[in-house]
Amino acid sequence: MKRLLFLLPILAFVGLFAVFGVGLTHDPKLLPSQLIDRPLPEFELPGIAEAPGGGPGFASASIRGEPALLNVFASWCAACPQEHPVLTRIAEEGVPVYGLAWKDVPADSRGWLEKWGNPYVKVAADEAGRTAIDLGVTGAPETFIVDKRGRVRYKQIGPISPEQWTDTLKPLLAQLRAEA
Repeated sequence: MKRLLFLLPILAFVGLFAVFGVGLTHDPKLLPSQLIDRPLPEFELPGIAEAPGGGPGFASASIRGEPALLNVFASWCAACPQEHPVLTRIAEEGVPVYGLAWKDVPADSRGWLEKWGNPYVKVAADEAGRTAIDLGVTGAPETFIVDKRGRVRYKQIGPISPEQWTDTLKPLLAQLRAEA
């Protein structure tokens, strides 16, 4: 009995070590999304207006017809300026990029876009954050690749780097464009 009491803390430590060891082997940026291969959740949001290209907002049905990106950003987001040049490059390469201003005051979103430039086809204001909840957003920035039928095909958590654009996202978009 004394031997069992002596071994119990050691066995508990080894068990915890194994659990944490397995957990540390997983990339935290590779969170699975329940939306992959499902239609984009239905939404219709107002725009941030008065921003160059800000316009009247958009609905989920607007993101159909050709593969596109839906990018969740905010003026308060620390990593969004890091990603912004890549989004601008993506838009310049002819990919439609839609912006979703998450939990942001429209005036702040407009100011942010005036400062950094607007790569978005349209920008919608999700002030309450309800649409982001439906999308499963955990933080800004996040980007979704949506195919021409309006189905989510990929979710990027965190800023898009030039390497991720070249190595992962751009080939996926080319593949989606080639699909009949």
